[in-house]
Amino acid sequence: MIEIRSLKGHAEYAEAVRLQRVIWGFEDVDLLPVRFFVVAASIGGQTLGAFDGSRTVGFCLAIPALKLGGKGYLHSHMLGVLKEYRDAGAGRLLKLAQREEALSRGIDLIEWTFDPLEIKNAYFNIEKLGAVVRRFVLNQYGITSSPLQAGLPTDRCIAEWHLNRERKSEPVCARISVPADMARIKQAEPRRAREIQEQVAEQFLRHFANNLAVTGFERTPESGAYLLSPWPSK
Repeated sequence: MIEIRSLKGHAEYAEAVRLQRVIWGFEDVDLLPVRFFVVAASIGGQTLGAFDGSRTVGFCLAIPALKLGGKGYLHSHMLGVLKEYRDAGAGRLLKLAQREEALSRGIDLIEWTFDPLEIKNAYFNIEKLGAVVRRFVLNQYGITSSPLQAGLPTDRCIAEWHLNRERKSEPVCARISVPADMARIKQAEPRRAREIQEQVAEQFLRHFANNLAVTGFERTPESGAYLLSPWPSK
């Protein structure tokens, strides 16, 4: 039984820092320190942990944010789960706890970034949670120390999770495909990985400039495909 609750005190924050090393392989320069968790918890953010008994197996950190025009929302900056607990649904439980806590305070929007080349994560965000993607940022965080990134620029999609409304279905008018074996390609064929990344980025930027949004995702053994539709929905 996995329990989700707020992290409490410096010791549990420090455990979340340790998990960053285990999950992403970050070096010190890329770690979110204990003091960041302290600040997030004290200014209206979220510092949630997933626990198997006394063991911390995942965490989620979000900070309060403000849109132009004054709309408040939460930016979910980091969510990580130990590999052996991912298929147990710990990530989904953390996101649902995020949603419940946000709604309890009248917050109806959570946003976060994700790597468009990570199709399992994309499927979860778009199909399981119902997020919409309308924005794309080139090399958002610079080159990181995580071996999972394999030295590639940190291109990111921005997921919008509208908590009080379902995503409407619109006719699909464009697709962006990513090979299912990107993890292998990153390690074995770095030049090809960069070429794929550049092609994916170009397609996202072009389609978003034409007022399309990602409103669905399909997976096959060979690839994952972002499905784009006109936005805003009528």
